Formats: sequence, C-alpha cells, structure tokens
Amino acid sequence: MKRFLVTLLGLQLGISAWAQTHKDYVPTVYPDRLILGWQDNPATSQSVNWRTDSTVTNAVGAIAEADPSPDFVSKATVVPATTERIVLDGKTKLYHFVHFKNLKPATKYTYRVGDGTYWSEWFQFKTAQNGAAPFSFLYFGDAQNDIRSLWSRAIRGAYSTLPTVNFMIHAGDLITTSNADWQWGEWFEAGGWINGMVPTLATPGNHEYFRDEQGKSRVSRHWRPSFVLPENGPKGLEETTYQFDYQGTRFISLNSQGALLDSAVLNEQANWLTQVLSNNPNRWTVVTHHHPIYSTKQGRDNDEWRAKMEPIYKKYNVDLVLQGHDHTYGRGLNMPLGKSRKHPDGPIYVVSVSGPKMYDIGLQNWMDRAASNTQLYQIISIDGDKLSYQSYTVTGEKYDSFELTKNGKGQNTLVDQSPALAPERLELPAEYQKRYKPEEMEQYRNRFQDYKARKGIK
Repeated sequence: MKRFLVTLLGLQLGISAWAQTHKDYVPTVYPDRLILGWQDNPATSQSVNWRTDSTVTNAVGAIAEADPSPDFVSKATVVPATTERIVLDGKTKLYHFVHFKNLKPATKYTYRVGDGTYWSEWFQFKTAQNGAAPFSFLYFGDAQNDIRSLWSRAIRGAYSTLPTVNFMIHAGDLITTSNADWQWGEWFEAGGWINGMVPTLATPGNHEYFRDEQGKSRVSRHWRPSFVLPENGPKGLEETTYQFDYQGTRFISLNSQGALLDSAVLNEQANWLTQVLSNNPNRWTVVTHHHPIYSTKQGRDNDEWRAKMEPIYKKYNVDLVLQGHDHTYGRGLNMPLGKSRKHPDGPIYVVSVSGPKMYDIGLQNWMDRAASNTQLYQIISIDGDKLSYQSYTVTGEKYDSFELTKNGKGQNTLVDQSPALAPERLELPAEYQKRYKPEEMEQYRNRFQDYKARKGIK
C-alpha cells in the first residue's frame, strides 16, 4: 500500500510538473490563434483564420476602412466565415476563416472576428499596392523548441525593429512535435497580436510531418486548419507548395519534406516550379523551403533536392532562397573559390535559425557569412532595382547585410556589407563543446582556420 501511495504521489507530481511546464491551450467562445494570410490578390483581399471551442455556431468577420474615430464600428461590414470542425486529441475544436474581398489597394482597414457576441479586439492591416512598389518582409528560420519562453523574443524583436513590415515568412519547423497542440499554442502565443496585424506565409519542415495510422507520412493535422495560405500549388500539396505575387516580386513556397519522402512529389514540384518560373512577369523572385540546397552542418546534405532544384533556380534567375533545418546561420552562393562573387550566377542562399535549438556549424566553402549558437531574424526590403538584406541577433545587433542591384538585363550585382560588421560568432554551442571528443574538436578548429584563411581573417 505504501509503495502504491508513493507511486501515485510520483505520478501526481509528474503531472503537476508537466502542467507547470506546458500551458493547456483550451479554446473558448472567444477567438484565439488569430492569424492573417492570403488566398487571393493582396491588393484587394485579406484572409483571416482563428479558433474557438465547439459551441460557436455563427462565425463572422467585421471590416471597415480604418478611421481615427471610433465611429467606424457602426459602419463595419459583416462577412460570413467558413467553419471547419476538427477533432484533435479526442476533442472537437472549430477553426474559422473569412475572406475579405473587394478591398481598395494601398488602404488601411480595421477588422475583428467572432460570432456576433463574443469578438476579438479590433486589428488593423493595410492592403498591398496594385503593382510594383517598395515593401519589406521578415524571414525566420526554425522556431521549434522553447517557443513560448525563447522564440518569442525573435518574432517580437523583429516586429519592434520594423513594425511597418508587410508580411512574415517562416521556413519550416515552427514546432518540434507535429500534432502537439500545446506547441502550436506556444507558437501562436509567442506571435500574439502581431499575427493579427502582419500576414504570415509559412512552409512546412520535417517536424511538421508525422506518420498516420496507415503509416503514411502527412503534414501536421494542425497545418491546414491553422493557416490560410494560397492553394495554387500541385494537387495534394495545398497550402504547402504555392506561389504568391506581392508588389513586383514572386514568392514561392516549396515542400521539401514531402519531396524528400517521395521522389514523385519531388518531380511534381520541380515541374510545377518550372511552369511558375517560366511565366513570371515580376522583377524579383524569392523561394523558401525548409531543407537547404547547401547545408551549414558538416556531413549533412540534401543532394537529391539540390540536384533537382538548383538547375531550375539558375535557369530562371531566382534571386534569393530562404531556408532552415540546420540550426546555424550561413549566407552565400554556389561559385568556385577565387572567382569574383560580385555578379552571382545563381541565387543567394540563406540558412537561418530563430529558435534556441543549436547545431555545430560546418563552415563550408559556399558560405560568405556564418554564425553559430545565435538566434536571428531577418528583414528584407525590395525597392525597384534594389534588394536589401539585413540579419539581426535577437538582442538587436545587425549581424549580416548585403544588397543586390538588378540591371536592365536582369543581372544582379552583389555588395557584401558584412565585412564592416562585428566579427562572426563561430564558437561552438556549449553542448557540443562538452560532447566533442578531442579529435572532433581538432577537426572543427581546422575548419575554423581554413574558413578564416579563405576570407583573409587573421
């Protein structure tokens, strides 16, 4: 009996400790996990997604042109929402989305969502201009772990640095356990009201995938209910592979995890990508996917993905490829050592990490700027013939910077501004310093010295 009571007490303490570690994100009649996205023209439409408990029967959105007077409330137009009933962890939850259409370009709007009685607060957004115009966006690598406690400073710091940003890109592994509701709850809590003001474009990573009861690999049960993303990609890859045009730039999301799991999906995406790029009237092209074309970690490679996609990127003049997965930072391009990098013959590749999970860094030859054990976010601005890229640490220091300028023939000139910045952060994470055997530490030091020598750093 005594042993039983001790065991029972241990179980209770374990449950209590878990409860203290992980919040229970239970939905109510009030909207939560509210997030902006797009499925139509960003100049004339805006989509919103949110969650409630299963008792809500009349989901709607209300919208009006923004007005400094509170009188706009009585003038707001109510738009019916679409509701999807989802059973997760044995509990029924409702996900709702509304498409605000026929909006005016370059116009600020105020909106809220609810059921007519229980509402969210009023949020604001601004529609895109109907044509090429200057804009900026945020790019985040993997959030994945300690999302509420440590990743939150990445998204909040990024927004604080540039609150006028037009949208956000997430390059996969937003969470670490695909169907863990509490992790998705942390992700939405970390972004909070920012998600309701700044639209999100996300691509799935390997941690968004799981095997279902039949053993088939599938994207998280939370993915499609939680986001409202374009559905213009290949059949079966809706809201994971898609294209999106914004003020003179074409954005493309690719599902690298689906491709690496199934060569048929790889080929299908490559064919779709070729069609999308061969008919592209935009001045700039940005691609995002989770697995890097060139890894930042030693011995980690995605050669099948690279062999299929990089020739397409080069043929159709993709400018920038934004990636995650490797939990370090690397920025560079695929050009032979010793050859001038002033005129890139392919895209600039970036791998970044915004969460606290860190790997050791490989310091490969393709990299022109690197970082180890550093949480980062990126701000990218496009204005006519110039693309400006800046990476910041989560404590607000500029870590990397470059500009691309495009001439009348579509050729880019690269101006690397990073040499004027602080020295690179290349110390191994403490975990690896403890784990490495002496010979492994010696190998890393040799790579470190080779990397510095290549860059002319003493």
